[in-house]
Amino acid sequence: MTPKMQDGFTKTMSNLESFPGRFNLDKSGFNPNMPGHSTEHEMILRQQPRTVKQVGSGIGLPFEVRKEMALMLDDHQCALHVALHQYAKHHWLTEGAESFHSLHHLLDEHIDKTQKHIDMIGERVARLGGVPTAHLVTQHELSYIKHEVEGRYTMRDFLRNDLEHELKLQEMIRKQIKRAHELGDYGTVEVLEEVLKDREDLGYHLYSVLEDDSLVRGMQHMLQGQDDMAGDRPMPPHSLQ
Repeated sequence: MTPKMQDGFTKTMSNLESFPGRFNLDKSGFNPNMPGHSTEHEMILRQQPRTVKQVGSGIGLPFEVRKEMALMLDDHQCALHVALHQYAKHHWLTEGAESFHSLHHLLDEHIDKTQKHIDMIGERVARLGGVPTAHLVTQHELSYIKHEVEGRYTMRDFLRNDLEHELKLQEMIRKQIKRAHELGDYGTVEVLEEVLKDREDLGYHLYSVLEDDSLVRGMQHMLQGQDDMAGDRPMPPHSLQ
């Protein structure tokens, strides 16, 4: 692994270690400073954004439990929309002899899975009596992951940024699964456990593509006397909790 490659992973690990990992539990209802929250229209309002119904959701959980779970879930679906947009960009910009065909199809799968998870989580928000956030700018504002800076970068940079997103998504989903168990919201647990397993698979795909070995790099290692030894890139310990 070259010094530049190592520096890239060091930066990724540093970003993960400093990740605050907080949910927006204080952001509920209309906020005049939030994009997409303008009330200057003639539509009939039935429910404010990021709120849950007091009664009538059809799920026998207390109001406060449904509200906390719905807000956390909404943060996930906002983050997944950001991940989806970044995956789409990388899918469009794949290039290179070893990248174009294989990564083009790999990112297709990541896009499909992410769209599925957005729908699963958005549906769960609605079932809890909530209103999922749908405005694109608001989604990015509420998301705990942020889209990379605009522009074309190397394929390894693209995939490292995607891997960082996946590790953060996993960490936040695990936090809610633990909290949902504490509150007895086993429906949300079931939804998120399926999503988590899929996200772990997607993270593994990215990690494997970024690993040391390739037909080109393996030969370079041998010529340089490195015997093509596999590198060791540990994930941050808190991401495994």
